[in-house]
Amino acid sequence: MALDLNDPDLEFADLVYAYQSWVMAVINDEKLGAEDKLLTDDIAEDALNAMRFLPGEVTSAIETSLARVYDVDPDELADLLFPED
Repeated sequence: MALDLNDPDLEFADLVYAYQSWVMAVINDEKLGAEDKLLTDDIAEDALNAMRFLPGEVTSAIETSLARVYDVDPDELADLLFPED
């Protein structure tokens, strides 16, 4: 499901879900060594679109929470999510 930013029924939770899905896919693919890769271009694109509307505190909270759940160092996760930074 691609995130339609013009959808009048789009909710804040949809933006959070899109960003959370991307972070989880990156953790799955890069840290957990899962054979089944989750990250797709659609997930990445939805996350980038969601980031335009989500406050930094929200994206940071998502990253921090998922890093704890999956026992990933937060700095390492940041490098995985934003390698060019």
